[in-house]
Amino acid sequence: MPEVLVKSDQDLKELERRHSSGGVPRRDVVIVRGNGSRLYDDRGRAYIDLGSAHGWAVLGHSHPDVTQRIQQQAERLVSYTESGYNDQRALWFRELSAILAREIGTSDKGTLCRIHPCNSGTEAIEAALKVARLFTGRTDFIAFNRGFHGRTLGALSATANPHFRDPFAPLVPGFSHLPFNDVNALDRAIGEQTAGVILEVVQGEGGVHFADREFVTRVRDLCSQRGALVILDEIQTGLGRTGRWFACQHHELAPDIIALGKGLGGGMPMGAVAWRDSFGAIPAGTHGSTFGGGPLACAASRATLDVLERDRLIDRSARLGDEVTSFFTALRAPLIRAVRGLGLMVGIELRTRVGGVLEQLLERGVWALPAGRTVLRLLPPLTIADADLREALDIVGDALRGA
Repeated sequence: MPEVLVKSDQDLKELERRHSSGGVPRRDVVIVRGNGSRLYDDRGRAYIDLGSAHGWAVLGHSHPDVTQRIQQQAERLVSYTESGYNDQRALWFRELSAILAREIGTSDKGTLCRIHPCNSGTEAIEAALKVARLFTGRTDFIAFNRGFHGRTLGALSATANPHFRDPFAPLVPGFSHLPFNDVNALDRAIGEQTAGVILEVVQGEGGVHFADREFVTRVRDLCSQRGALVILDEIQTGLGRTGRWFACQHHELAPDIIALGKGLGGGMPMGAVAWRDSFGAIPAGTHGSTFGGGPLACAASRATLDVLERDRLIDRSARLGDEVTSFFTALRAPLIRAVRGLGLMVGIELRTRVGGVLEQLLERGVWALPAGRTVLRLLPPLTIADADLREALDIVGDALRGA
């Protein structure tokens, strides 16, 4: 089919309005290119991306190492299923499992080296739920208020927000939602049918809220005592976002299962769930993914992991994150109620709804995110240039001061 010719960005917008599902709200801009921490619209205007494209652009946009690896692999083999072996997937398994073993370590259940590759974080959560039921023979799960784990039926069942849940009820049975950081409620809830406790160490969509160390420790202890599994959702927090490779490292938490996504593919759709090797492999045919672990995605992910290591971007995330959090903590702005930051994951709780602030920022050339109705969320690429970050912070600061 020949390319559809359009006369203006209004034609492009109308095409999307006419044919899209409508499920995703859009901003009134046509993004056509990205380079580093900057996005460009069809009129050539630049926007500093403080949202990392909803978190996946940990290396920014069109990173040269990732782009080169994608181009090279695309000439060899774009996709092939796990029904045959593949060089890129085998090497990716080795490299990712080595990082998990080094950073999270070994528990009495072994290392996190059994990996199911898929195409998104939501799919990783679905797989985590299935294998938790398979390994334990139990049916139920505990998740937490303000948590967000995805939009497919299983992941949505773990998600607490009624705004996302209610239109699709009834959901998968067996899920309970508890107050975040409530040790007593957790103690009462874990029972003989609890297959797993699913946890975000930092709740991103829920407003950038942090788990307490005491709470995280009790999650681990109670699950170990009662035969339930600790399932970590590190889809947004993983790969350096919080200043460590994984957010669980801030509390020395050893999960049984970990779900990854967003930045894992360097821009290519990719997710993964890893579990301890003592659980073994799942029976053939019980789970799979047509495109999961494809050579192109694995090549992009390998390049992403290489750059994170080589350029010491985890350390950079911690350092720049401290600067960003300190900047907003010191900012004298009546709109700010609280500032919460860990690495380059920062939430600014406002005394008003965040929508108007986001519109102002877009007009001034900064792309940021909400986290609920009143929290401004900043997730800059770990590669963001110092000058871009300083310019963006000044713009956000001015907007919050009402300048």
